[in-house]
Amino acid sequence: MIIEMDPVTINIFGVSGYILLWIITLIAFGLFGKRIIAFIKLLLRAHPENRFDQLGKRIRYLITFVLGQKRLLHEYVIGIAHFIIFWGFILFAGTFGWNLLKGLFPFLPIPYADEIGIIRIFFLVFSLLVLVSLVFAVIRRAFFPPPHLQQSLDAFIIITLISLVVLSTLFGIGFRAVTVGQMEASLNPADNLLYKIFLGIPIDSAQGWHHMMFWMHLLVVLGFLAYLPYSKHLHLLASPFSVFFANIDRAGSLDVPGSKNETSAGASRWDEFTWRQLFNTFACAECGRCDRVCPALTSGYELSPRMIVHHLKEHLMEAGLRSKDDKTSEGDGLSPLIGKTVSVAELWACTTCYACMERCPVFNEHIPLIVNMRRYLVAQGSVDTTLQDVLTKMSRYWNSLGQSDRVRAKWTQGLDFKIKDARKEQVEYLWFVGDYASYDPRIQNITRTTAKVFQKAGLDFGILFEGERNSGNDVRRIGEEGLFEILKEKNMQALEKAQFKMIVTTDPHTYNTLKNEYGLNGTYQIKHYTEVLDKLIQQGKLRISKRLNQTVTYHDSCYLGRYNGIYDAPRRVLKTVGTKLVEMPRNRSKSYCCGAGGGRIWMSDQPGIKERPSESRIREAVSLRGVQALVVSCPKDIVMFQDALKTTGNEEKLSVKDISDLLCEAIE
Repeated sequence: MIIEMDPVTINIFGVSGYILLWIITLIAFGLFGKRIIAFIKLLLRAHPENRFDQLGKRIRYLITFVLGQKRLLHEYVIGIAHFIIFWGFILFAGTFGWNLLKGLFPFLPIPYADEIGIIRIFFLVFSLLVLVSLVFAVIRRAFFPPPHLQQSLDAFIIITLISLVVLSTLFGIGFRAVTVGQMEASLNPADNLLYKIFLGIPIDSAQGWHHMMFWMHLLVVLGFLAYLPYSKHLHLLASPFSVFFANIDRAGSLDVPGSKNETSAGASRWDEFTWRQLFNTFACAECGRCDRVCPALTSGYELSPRMIVHHLKEHLMEAGLRSKDDKTSEGDGLSPLIGKTVSVAELWACTTCYACMERCPVFNEHIPLIVNMRRYLVAQGSVDTTLQDVLTKMSRYWNSLGQSDRVRAKWTQGLDFKIKDARKEQVEYLWFVGDYASYDPRIQNITRTTAKVFQKAGLDFGILFEGERNSGNDVRRIGEEGLFEILKEKNMQALEKAQFKMIVTTDPHTYNTLKNEYGLNGTYQIKHYTEVLDKLIQQGKLRISKRLNQTVTYHDSCYLGRYNGIYDAPRRVLKTVGTKLVEMPRNRSKSYCCGAGGGRIWMSDQPGIKERPSESRIREAVSLRGVQALVVSCPKDIVMFQDALKTTGNEEKLSVKDISDLLCEAIE
């Protein structure tokens, strides 16, 4: 078959150039494909996980977070620059593919992209915008880098390659404008402007330079394609897929769909993780956004969410280089992942606050990685002594404080009314009280106050008394998967014996697990008590008789806010009782963790930390002008912040109150 080339193709390539184009293209795509296939083979050897459900939502995620770059705009200025570079990349990549297709198959009845006037206008506009954005990115990276941004030569290589792509395009259409002449160039704004800039260059020289820019553009892009999967910027390819395979509607759950509990024993090697957990390593941009919001790292603990992902990538790459077949063995010579590449101290430092995952622009999932490795440590008995004591208490008494079931409801004895036993009589709301609210003397008064508010509103509620067990939220995040399943089973048996319509809880950790990990949400509504209080006020069942006229600030609990999106209900309650709410700089999704989550409330501090997260949060609250109280809606927050008030010496400047305290005062 004889391929007929159009005049433009003959002019640009010639026969030898046409053959060279095919050779270079095959080499570039061959190198690219070889690396990508190797990665896919590694992922296929990992544990399964179903991330192909809810396709409609996944497509919306692509539109919002890839095309719209929504999470990158959390850091607004560099986010705008990245948005421009991204859309410039889409334009240049798309038109390059178009031109390459035409160059390889010149018989196709389509013009080259830069022969179309409107595309040349887009080229000019985006070339200038992208160049300005690249200059800004270089200055920021070189002279004003944000904390924890990974600096590497590879980043500047990528920026250089993108710049060459843009400049070769810009100069190419400029030289083309000279070759077509003033009359034709004047018909297009981009051509007209560039014709005036390039005026004076001889037509023959301009035509030669135009061809050179075409080849430069071609070689740079194909070289970029071949280089990318071998570089640290593999995330440019992996990011859209990482967003597509995001944890849709399961932020509060550690369940692994489709895994058949294969991850319950934990992971200490790359092939013991799920494929999605390994995919984190390909998508990570090493931008440091996760590190910048990590309370453990900020406090000086030995943890960097970014480095956890990076260390796993190193381990995975080593496995990929050493693996010669589809089998794995303990004697394959791989460096240990836990204890050498990832330290034990790193894994136990995490508070599971979700800030890293909420900020990651490519939806990487650091917490499941950490918890999976914690499971391995628990199975090996590599657990802090104090934490082991708590797990022993939990196994023996089914609560973290080591108290008898018979005294779980002892807090009710201080009330002048009887609380119903939901196992014996039907109630509308079953109150799942939680360990700290039931047993801790510092919290019991607040628990009684909440009960009084419920009673005052005429709420039909009851509790499980000694039938309630710890919900298992923190147990699971420690890595004790087996104990979590036992606790879940015991609680489910108690719930089956009770008669109720909805569940309410005062503990965000319990709320999260009941809602997202017990499978109850499809059967019963699960409510946090601030939601119930807000509804009672709106229905007029709780009438405010006294406006408090206090200036307060509010702490968004991680498991209530970032995990479950409950921000407005507690604020409406505070507004209703007459308080003036002064927001902390880090509020709502940016709220700073108290440091209790993930079992950290039971663990001892690592040596050499600068300041506990709870202490940092107290100082943030104290710095607000006129604020009298830090209001919380979580029993663990009360414990953490009252201790932090003492250790920071701020007991005279600030009080810590539960939202029920304020409401009870306002309705009396």
